[in-house]
Amino acid sequence: MQWFLQDISIGENLKILRERFGYSQSELVAKLHLMGSNMSRSTYSKIETGTRNIRISDFLALKQIYGVDFSEFFIGLLPDSEK
Repeated sequence: MQWFLQDISIGENLKILRERFGYSQSELVAKLHLMGSNMSRSTYSKIETGTRNIRISDFLALKQIYGVDFSEFFIGLLPDSEK
């Protein structure tokens, strides 16, 4: 069960970042397409809800789009001793 909760938390963090930067899912996916991704909006939605995993290449593209440290994607996932 812990694994599933972590997947949801990563998706929640992705949603928080997207909303912080003011993008709709469609706008963000359009930016991903410009970086070579073929992800659909529905696939991105599934990633945010934790029902689908994200590809490393898409994860790296999101880091570049947002210009944030990787730790931003993992807030709340690691116990304090592992941060």
